[in-house]
Amino acid sequence: MKFGVNVPNYGPDASPEALGKWAAHLEDMGYHHLMVSDHVALTPEVQRLFPAPFYDPFTLLAWFAGTTNRIGLGTTVAILPYRHPLLVAGQAAAIDRLSGGRFTFGAAAGWAAAEFSALGVAHQRRGAISDEYLAAIKACWANDVASFHGRHVSFDQVHTGPRPVQQPGPPVWVGGHSAGALRRAVRYGDAWHPTSVNAAWLTRSGLPALRWTAEELELPVPGFAPRIKLRITGVPLGGERVLGEGTVEQIRADLRLLEELGASSVILDPTYPGQPRTAQRAESDLAALELLATRIIDLEQACLR
Repeated sequence: MKFGVNVPNYGPDASPEALGKWAAHLEDMGYHHLMVSDHVALTPEVQRLFPAPFYDPFTLLAWFAGTTNRIGLGTTVAILPYRHPLLVAGQAAAIDRLSGGRFTFGAAAGWAAAEFSALGVAHQRRGAISDEYLAAIKACWANDVASFHGRHVSFDQVHTGPRPVQQPGPPVWVGGHSAGALRRAVRYGDAWHPTSVNAAWLTRSGLPALRWTAEELELPVPGFAPRIKLRITGVPLGGERVLGEGTVEQIRADLRLLEELGASSVILDPTYPGQPRTAQRAESDLAALELLATRIIDLEQACLR
C-alpha cells in the first residue's frame, strides 16, 4: 500500500515558496503521491470553504513535475465538467510526459452549483457530462488521432500528442459516493477514490455497493484508493469517527483496515475546508505527516520498492 498527501493549493498562505516547501518535504519523507484539489470559479459558496488564492491544479502539477524527481503527482479531484475534455487530455498527458510518467488523474463530477453556473455548465447534467468527458479523455490518451461522438462532446480526427508516458493512459481514480459515481468508477476508473468516510459506511455500504455495481455492469471491480483525513489527537475519539482522525493507535488501526480491504494507495488529507491556512498550520501539518511516516507507515521499509 502506498501513501500520499492532499496538499492545500489554496488560502492566504498559498505561495510558490510555501507550495515548493510542501513538495520538497513530502518527497524527502518518502511519500508516494502529492495531490492537489480543483476549483475554477471561487463563488461565495466555494470561497467560504476554499479561500483565495486558489492555484490551478494542472498548472501547479506541471511546475511540480520540474521541481520534484520521484514523487507521484495527481489531482484529488479534477472536476470533469469544468473543462473541455480535449484540453484536459492534453494537460494531463503533458504533465505525465514532463514528469516521466508520474501522473494520476483523480476526477469527479463536482458539487458547487454556483460554480457550475458561473462557468455556464449545467449542474443537473454533471453526471452525464462527466461520463462522456472521461471516456473522451481516455480515447485521446490511447490514440495518436482520436474521434469521439456523444451528446455533450463530439470531435473528429484530432491529433492528440504528446501521448502520456503511461499507456493506455495515466491511472484514473474516480471520486464520489453516489450510485452514478460508482458506475463511473466501474466503467472508466482504475480505482474508486472515496473521501472522508468512516469505517462502518465503507465496509457495510461503500465497498459492497462497488462490487454490486461491477456485477450489474458485468465488469471487473476497480481498485480502491481512498482519501482520508489526518488529525492526530491526544485522546481516543469515539463514535463513528472519520478514518484518519484520532490517536496514533487509532490511525494505525485505520491504515491496517484499509490494507486488509485492498487499498492500493491512501491519500492523507490534512486540509479542513473553512479553516484558515497559515504558515503555522502548515508546519503543524508537516510535523504530523513526518510523525506518521516514522511511527506508523514506515515508508522506507514498507513502500519504497
